[in-house]
Amino acid sequence: MKSDSASCSHWSAKPGVWFSIVAIISLMWNVVGAVQFINSVTTSEAGMKAAMMTPEQIKVLTSIPSWVTFIFGVGVVTSLIGSVLLYLRHRGAQPAFIVSFLAFTLLTIAYVIYGVFKALGTPQIAVMSTVVVVAFILVLLSRMIHPCKL
Repeated sequence: MKSDSASCSHWSAKPGVWFSIVAIISLMWNVVGAVQFINSVTTSEAGMKAAMMTPEQIKVLTSIPSWVTFIFGVGVVTSLIGSVLLYLRHRGAQPAFIVSFLAFTLLTIAYVIYGVFKALGTPQIAVMSTVVVVAFILVLLSRMIHPCKL
């Protein structure tokens, strides 16, 4: 007779259609996040001016510490990895999404501390709130992958 730990593998049965659709949507969502991240690290002050940002907004965004940008990157990369693993129905999706959720939560706190929300206003608050909620939902969804607990 196999023990529970011996019968638990990293892979489970083929995902149902609804699960695959949600995983694909998750991947598309996270690709958009990756594009946002790339834009945030490559946009110049001239590009920000062209995007009609105010001098205050530009000052706030260009003075964000590098650790905050790093946390943004961690959140994006781990969420992308989690989405691929979710589609593959691999239980490694859960730790990836947990790291992503924690990174986006920390990013939100950093945005409060460094005045990003004050400078960019309600739309940025709505975007980050949505990102954190979606990250949390993905953590919960990833728990459905396999009955074995991590």
